[in-house]
Amino acid sequence: MKDSLFDLTGKTAVITGGARWLGLDVAETLAGHGANIIITSRALERAQNAAMRISEQYGVDALGLELDVCDFQSVKRMADSASAWKERIDILVNNAGGGSGASEGDLFARSPEDIRRMIDVNLTGLIWCCREVGKHMFARQSGKVINIASVAGLVGRDRAMYRSTGKMEQPVDYAAAKAGVIGFTRDLAALLSPHGIYVNSISPGGFDKGDLPESFVSLYNSETMLGRMGAVGRDIKGAALFLASPASDYITGHNLVVDGGFSVWK
Repeated sequence: MKDSLFDLTGKTAVITGGARWLGLDVAETLAGHGANIIITSRALERAQNAAMRISEQYGVDALGLELDVCDFQSVKRMADSASAWKERIDILVNNAGGGSGASEGDLFARSPEDIRRMIDVNLTGLIWCCREVGKHMFARQSGKVINIASVAGLVGRDRAMYRSTGKMEQPVDYAAAKAGVIGFTRDLAALLSPHGIYVNSISPGGFDKGDLPESFVSLYNSETMLGRMGAVGRDIKGAALFLASPASDYITGHNLVVDGGFSVWK
C-alpha cells in the first residue's frame, strides 16, 4: 500500500527533458508512485522510447512528445497535446536545460549566440512551459510545478577548480539563467498559489554522470560537506517526489537545495 502522502495514483506528470539523466530519474520515481508520465525530448523517438520503458517497468500509462523549449509553438503544441491525453496535467517538472554550447565557458571568449541560447534553453523556455501548461492547471485550479534550477544560481564559482583539472568552466550566463529560474519560481508562486497551483524549484549541485575528469570530481568532493557529488539514479528522486506529492501541500515558493552541502560550506 502506498503512503497517501506520496501517492500519485491517477495523476498526470509532464517531465521536460525526461528521457535521460536527472529528468529520467524524476520520471521514474513519479511513475513508481502511480503517476502517468509524459516525457518530452527534442528527439521524438528518444521521448517515445523512454516512455515505453517507463510504462513497461512501472505499469503506468506513458507518452512521449517532441519539444524544443526554444520554440514557443513547439511548447504550445506540447502543452495542448499533454492536456488532451488524460484531460488533465497535475504535475509539471521543468527539467529541460543545461548545455554550455560550442564555445568556451570564459565570458570574454564565449560567443554571443551561445549566451543567448543558454538563456533561452534554461530560462525563457521554462517560462513558456509554465505559461502554456499553467493555463491548463489554472482552468482546473490545481497543479504542482517544479522548476529545476541549480546551485549555480546561488553561489559564485571558484574557476580554479575547473582550470586546474582541464574542465571547461561554468559559463556565467548559466548562473544568470538559473538565478532567474529561482526568482521566477518565487513570483510565479505568488501569482498562482492562490489558485491552487503550487510552484517550487529544486537546485541540484554537481551530479556525477561518469563523464567528468577524475581530478575535478575529487576537488568537488573535497568542497562538499557530504564528501561526494550527487548520484544519478538516486539523489534527486526524493526531492522531486516530495514536491510533486501531497507531502508538500503547505510548501510553495520554495527553492529546495539538493547539493550535499556544497553551497553553504566555505
